[in-house]
Amino acid sequence: MRRKVPSLVDLCVRTAIDNIKYLGDVGETDHHLLDRILSHCNLDELKHIEDSTQGSDLSPVTDKMWKKFYKVRFGADSTDMVVERMRKRKTTVLWRLLYEAKLSEMEQAEKESVDRMTQRYREETARKQSRQVKLCSKVPPSSSRKRSFCGGVGASNIYNTKSSLMKKAKIEFVNSREVKNIAAMKNKMVHRNHSVSSTGKPLTSGYASSSSKLTTKPFERRF
Repeated sequence: MRRKVPSLVDLCVRTAIDNIKYLGDVGETDHHLLDRILSHCNLDELKHIEDSTQGSDLSPVTDKMWKKFYKVRFGADSTDMVVERMRKRKTTVLWRLLYEAKLSEMEQAEKESVDRMTQRYREETARKQSRQVKLCSKVPPSSSRKRSFCGGVGASNIYNTKSSLMKKAKIEFVNSREVKNIAAMKNKMVHRNHSVSSTGKPLTSGYASSSSKLTTKPFERRF
């Protein structure tokens, strides 16, 4: 079975489809050929061809294509709702205009949402900053003095002062006359004990003999 040879028109349509991104003004092309060609366009390519075409309305060919783009972008429910509204109002609006209006509406809503979030963020930041300033302004001036007594540099100064006073009092006590007299008496006693132990004589012998004499002497009553 022989393969059918494509016609010149088919070859032209195929060539146009293969190079569709380079197409511009197609105003003099028949609509039935444009229907075969433009159905292969994406949204940007279709918009470019329509904007480039002068003196010819391509909406009879492109309107159904824009409806398809609307459904893909905004969903089947939104598309059905638009169709129902046009049916009730007994009017028809080009799907390109509906697509662009819906897109602009969504962009505007998104922009307003971003603006609201930005404004809330600024207000929250300003509120936190003002709150920090208020808290700092409420700190009592005596807090630094309290901290110096409770700890830190002030406490160390107190401890150092107390230590210095204790050292001074100890030195004065050691150098006092009473302490020196007690030390001299201790040294004298140690020296006496040392001398007695070196001679071998008991320290209390003289005291014992004298005491014995006193005890042996008879008691005389005087009248």
